[in-house]
Amino acid sequence: MLAAGLVTELLLACVSILVLLSIWQQWKDRSKMPPGPPPLPFIGNLLHLDPRQMSDSLIKMSRKYGPVFTMHLGPRPVVVLCGYQAVKEALVDQGEEFSGRGEQALFNWLFKDFGVIFSQGERAKQLRSFSITTLRDFSVGKRGIEERIQEEAQFLIESLRDTKGAPIDPSFFLSRAVSNVISSIVFGDRFDYEDEQFLSLLQMISRGFQFIASPIGQLFDSYHCVMKYLPGPQHQAMKQLQGLEQFIAEKVRENQRTLDPNSPRNFIDSFLIKMQEEKNNPNTEFFLKNLVTTALNLFFAGTEAISTTLRYGFLLLMKYPEVEAKVHEEIGRIIGRNRPPRLEDRAQMPYTEAVIHEIQRFSDIIPMSIAHCVMKDTKFRGYLIPKGTEVFPMLGSVLRDPQFFSAPKAFDPGHFLDAKGQFKKSDAFMAFSVGKRYCFGEKLARTELFLFLTTILQNFHFKPLPRTADIDISPKIVGFATIPHNYDISFLPR
Repeated sequence: MLAAGLVTELLLACVSILVLLSIWQQWKDRSKMPPGPPPLPFIGNLLHLDPRQMSDSLIKMSRKYGPVFTMHLGPRPVVVLCGYQAVKEALVDQGEEFSGRGEQALFNWLFKDFGVIFSQGERAKQLRSFSITTLRDFSVGKRGIEERIQEEAQFLIESLRDTKGAPIDPSFFLSRAVSNVISSIVFGDRFDYEDEQFLSLLQMISRGFQFIASPIGQLFDSYHCVMKYLPGPQHQAMKQLQGLEQFIAEKVRENQRTLDPNSPRNFIDSFLIKMQEEKNNPNTEFFLKNLVTTALNLFFAGTEAISTTLRYGFLLLMKYPEVEAKVHEEIGRIIGRNRPPRLEDRAQMPYTEAVIHEIQRFSDIIPMSIAHCVMKDTKFRGYLIPKGTEVFPMLGSVLRDPQFFSAPKAFDPGHFLDAKGQFKKSDAFMAFSVGKRYCFGEKLARTELFLFLTTILQNFHFKPLPRTADIDISPKIVGFATIPHNYDISFLPR
């Protein structure tokens, strides 16, 4: 008995030593990481953060701890990068090391490392390469992307004319048009604006986007390991994404039944054909789960980000009618009233191009980017960031970097104009991120923003419901996403 007791005590002592060594090793590794506020057990740095203004909280923290610092979302450490130089050094200069994808709790709950946006490593590389090539192919085919957007813009114009100048909330007018562009690529066709299923899908996307931007969404992102077992709006948000997934899965089944391998009609067809080509490859990344999730990624991102940018843009143009007037003048001088805007017009419209860039800079729709993580132990600015550590590249801090923008908190198209009134690029314009995980839909998004905005302003001028002085251009929510206040606007024919 005595011997058995000694053995038990010895084993417990050994286990205790191993646990202590493990804790010491973790502390040692963290001691080499960037500085930051000391975390509390379980809650991390929650008390340092405002879930209603997460981006601003982190930028304020950088003023104390520097442009590269460590904070804790619950128990997990996150390295935060603020300002152009820090973000550029990580995502561009050391792009491979910082190319991993971090957590976004709601999406990870459903997607589980599948699909083009939230996957890692070789899967991410293969799906990105395929998606970029396929989007390009459908952008320059028989019906190029410019023609698709021009056609959809005319549907939108007719819908706005039907309002007869009455005040409306533009949210679903814009999301229907923008969503139909990506729908024509992913599904091969557009939806009628009154289609009940389409309107239901847009509601699901909007509610999901609102949740991840909300304070409770920020808390869920930090404490999802507990909150997913508790009652709350996170379960309703999950149902929204599941509803979208079910819709996509049914679309895939329809395409499977009618597939012609020699004539792909849309993105789903192209993926199905790739699946057939790689059916004997045991390591293929082209299988149904990745197809459904990638199509959902494209449909969700291709709808909400651009429609929210346009909605914020209209609010800014109502606030600054002199800017709207200058865009009207340039449209009249370059395009006129007898033909629709074309993408080639953009090169001759420096002021409009500057306005669109400034709308994107000011609205800052994805202020913290989508989280990255380091793919291996990484040396950065004298620190050692352990493999798998999450990284927040604060794109909002780059878009408001005073070294590049003279009045970073103001809306001023002059930020993108030179002394001669010509458009000037800025290295700090990172609205689509940079590096290995940049937004590969950038070209499509920029084309949509130009053609939708110029077509609408060619046909209408904006009348705000409140006085111009009363228009609030501050964001309603700033979390994972930036969302403007709801508002009404009248589209008055020109």
